[in-house]
Amino acid sequence: MGVRGLHGFVASSCPHVCTVVNFKELAERHRSQHPGGTPTIVVDAMCCLRYWYTPESWVCGGQWREYYSSLREFVRTFTAVGIKLIFFFDGMVEQSKRDEWVKRRLKNNREIAKIFHYIKSRREQPGRNMFFIPSGLAIFTRFALKALGQETLCSLQEADYEVASYGFQNNCLGILGEDTDYLIYDTCPYFSISELSLDSLDTVMLCREKLCQSLGLRLADLPLLACLLGNDVIPEGMFESFRYKCLTSYASVRESCDRKGNVILAVADHISKVLRLHQGEKKLEEMLPLGPNKALFYKGVASYLLPGQKSPWFIQKPEDVVTLDKQVLSMSSDPESKQEFPMCMDSESKQKLPVGTDPEFNLEAPMCTNTEVKQEDPINVGPEAKHQVTVVLDPEILKVARAQHVQAESYLVYSVMSSGEVECSNSLEDATDQALPSQAFVYRPVRQRVYSLLLGGGGGGTPSLRQLWLSQEPGIQAQRLDTLLACFDLSSSREELQAVERPFQALCCLLVYLFVQVDTLCLEDLHAFIAQALCLQGKPTMELADLQLDHIDPRAVQLATLLVRGLTTLVLVNGACGSPWEIADFMPWHLFDGKLFHQKYLQSEKGYTAEVLVEQNRSHVTRFHTLKSVVCKACGKESRPIVSRRHWRPHHAGRWGRQGSSSHGTSSGYSRSGHGQHWRDQGPGSRQYEPDQWRRY
Repeated sequence: MGVRGLHGFVASSCPHVCTVVNFKELAERHRSQHPGGTPTIVVDAMCCLRYWYTPESWVCGGQWREYYSSLREFVRTFTAVGIKLIFFFDGMVEQSKRDEWVKRRLKNNREIAKIFHYIKSRREQPGRNMFFIPSGLAIFTRFALKALGQETLCSLQEADYEVASYGFQNNCLGILGEDTDYLIYDTCPYFSISELSLDSLDTVMLCREKLCQSLGLRLADLPLLACLLGNDVIPEGMFESFRYKCLTSYASVRESCDRKGNVILAVADHISKVLRLHQGEKKLEEMLPLGPNKALFYKGVASYLLPGQKSPWFIQKPEDVVTLDKQVLSMSSDPESKQEFPMCMDSESKQKLPVGTDPEFNLEAPMCTNTEVKQEDPINVGPEAKHQVTVVLDPEILKVARAQHVQAESYLVYSVMSSGEVECSNSLEDATDQALPSQAFVYRPVRQRVYSLLLGGGGGGTPSLRQLWLSQEPGIQAQRLDTLLACFDLSSSREELQAVERPFQALCCLLVYLFVQVDTLCLEDLHAFIAQALCLQGKPTMELADLQLDHIDPRAVQLATLLVRGLTTLVLVNGACGSPWEIADFMPWHLFDGKLFHQKYLQSEKGYTAEVLVEQNRSHVTRFHTLKSVVCKACGKESRPIVSRRHWRPHHAGRWGRQGSSSHGTSSGYSRSGHGQHWRDQGPGSRQYEPDQWRRY
């Protein structure tokens, strides 16, 4: 993340760039200098997730009550000294950074494989050095912060640009994050989240002016340096030979620096002593070996220019001004400029977007849409969009979707409508386990129905978004719920699910869907899911934190991931359907605790009774049997009996298998009748098209 090698260079070779500061003192100074103003810190939330997640347990699916308490304490501490926090989350991954995104997902896959190897060999959680953030953490953090009364925003492009822009335009106290790109932007001061002591409010400020002094550069040179070193836009290998030439001709190599450090010094020296001689006279492509990468390099440098800023490295001509103007690089912060181009296709060629083949990091592209009214030349992209469709989007609806996205009130809805992409990031899933599915495949049918809803334009019986989102007519809430249940293919169970009390409706909806889709789930699994949700109600956070487990079971880790990913899917579906359910009803701190579920799973595997599972609580026992009955009855309607693992035939492995496996072809599990070929029975990457899936409307 950020500029390659810069973090290590600053820490080892330029320690004076880092200064210990105190936020309380900075806030007092800010108030004295700006009477009537409120000291504001812009927080790059994605950089802070690891810092915020303080619970000891992380492999079991997340300690959500503890995490919520951690966020509440973080907010309270800054509020107590009069500092306002503005939180930004990544809303889009720009196509120029997609390759880097894929590399990180592949790297994460390797880390996850090591985690499962450790769990299987030692039956315990690995140390913090192997920490992997729980699934859904970024998504649910948005809603947690909003519930805590904080201003929370979701970006329309890379969050670091919008964070830097906000800080620059609003005279903020500073930026709190962990990304060396903030050393490159000419914006307000940059503070390190990893060095923050919440008790004292001390942290480290990284000073870009002092960095420039150490390198002999000016602030306006830093974007050029960043691109020559490599960042999220410019691949590190693109200028490797150029950096080597700079190093070989550099006369002031420091023995105290490692090779990467001396490379940074050498490139900076070349900029200040060679390139600057021709600044304003020659174009960059005349001074640097840009070759076919000229456009990408210019875009990389311009990506650091905030609104109103210009680079002295661009020769300014009236007919060819390289700024953030929307006609040139389409990187303006003007919200209207975002609706002028079909964001899901390459600006130079209408080629297919890369679609990951691994379900663990699959990038889905349901179809290409234009964010204007009509898409004249849609393209077929990926396994989830077999049919080319001309999409006509209602401008008013798109405006509503955009506003909800920016205010972090929805998840993925605007991404589907504006760019035709859905990202399924890594989860704690064991790629060697042939019996359990990847969450990306389990929830694919739901996503497909959401695509139909969001991009169908109300045709084919699909409910109109204008009606679902904007109507105030009597009975509209019932239609919204009908639509949500249809997305999960659970319309036949509407009556049973409606009878369930809050907040367990959402849980039962997910459990029915999961047990219908995954035939290797058994009665013991259902008992564990229900028991943990009931016991969670009213449990003190400290009691959950103190809970100790006998051992860690890899299957329970995966089941927890499946459920939490289901909750994130519910956020998507609920938003797409006009919010028939309160968002709080499927926030994990109300429904799920990783260690508590793990405990109930281990107990259920041992054959514990319902009374023991719900800790002898009589009201919980009654609710346990009620919820179990609802799930079993709904699954029964789909010809899916839920039986104990003890009643399975030997070697029951189910229909599931990872992509590339043939295990799904030798299943001993059930198959659903009356629905045609089930999507699970198809080959990897294929899709069962259901043209009349909305006919009930």
